[in-house]
Amino acid sequence: MRRTRSKTLAAWLAFIGGPLGLHRFYLRGLGDMLGWLLPVPTALGLYGIERVQQFGQDDVLSWLLIPLLGFTIAGCALTAIVYGLMPRERWNARFNPQSDPEAPAGGTSWLTIGAVVASLMIGTAVLMASIAFSFQRYFEYQIEEGRKISQ
Repeated sequence: MRRTRSKTLAAWLAFIGGPLGLHRFYLRGLGDMLGWLLPVPTALGLYGIERVQQFGQDDVLSWLLIPLLGFTIAGCALTAIVYGLMPRERWNARFNPQSDPEAPAGGTSWLTIGAVVASLMIGTAVLMASIAFSFQRYFEYQIEEGRKISQ
């Protein structure tokens, strides 16, 4: 018999451990392919941060890799919001099909709302920072290339 999946725990796992795929493993098991693929953009983004520390902000590869981490974190925060706001009946039908539609595992508590609020705040900040960083670096690169052409 499959154990029931808690909406609150899934929302927190998506927010905190989402870039490592922890929420996917919790809900779908270790055979979930997307769960195993989620750490790839996370690792590439961390590698981009390492490259910035090593080569400076002019490293083109780093400004292509860093947003991968930001978008992964923001996507997992969005997943936590979706999980947290999902109605009890729909949650239980999707992740606890053996349970009663009104089972408490799909219920919303203050901890669930806390995960939604934290995901909204942090996810939005990380998304906006990733977009701003990548656009800034892209336009600075375009200006430098334009200067090279004009000389």
